[in-house]
Amino acid sequence: MAKSTHTSRWKPGIERLIDETMPVRLALSLHAPEDELRTQIMPVNERYPMEDVLDACRRYGEKTNRDVFIEYVMLEHTNDELHHAHQLGRLLDPRRFKVNLIPYNPTGSIYDASSRNQIQDFRDVLETYGLRTTVRVNRGRDIDGACGQLAAKALADAGDDGAEDAAAAAFLSDAA
Repeated sequence: MAKSTHTSRWKPGIERLIDETMPVRLALSLHAPEDELRTQIMPVNERYPMEDVLDACRRYGEKTNRDVFIEYVMLEHTNDELHHAHQLGRLLDPRRFKVNLIPYNPTGSIYDASSRNQIQDFRDVLETYGLRTTVRVNRGRDIDGACGQLAAKALADAGDDGAEDAAAAAFLSDAA
């Protein structure tokens, strides 16, 4: 049985996985189709440029003959426009990558969730590029128990200033 490894930026770790013999499913938290936007959403992007991380993912996929999963949180009017979908479609090789679109769970941060229709339209564009694309099912949103929401609530309850934005950044960096 394959184990899953999720990362947002850790290029050296991805490169080490290339030579591993144990079955590992690799998932990259991408959240944007280009570096400037990705850095805006995820400041951790500055350490390893997106193209370098994607190159390591491609090499992993080629060596292991495994799909690399791209995790992409849908943020209204931030990374969910159709031109973003076209950029992502041109960026990813459909023989190597599978995209998992993740509806954002509001945490009181600067971001809002994309509509279901916008997510479906985004998915439709990706599929025109031959990319296998799924939309993650949200559970627990109604009780603030969905991914990213618990961290925001815990920080806010602790009285941490900027808790919602810190939780959103943590979610975008590692939650996918």
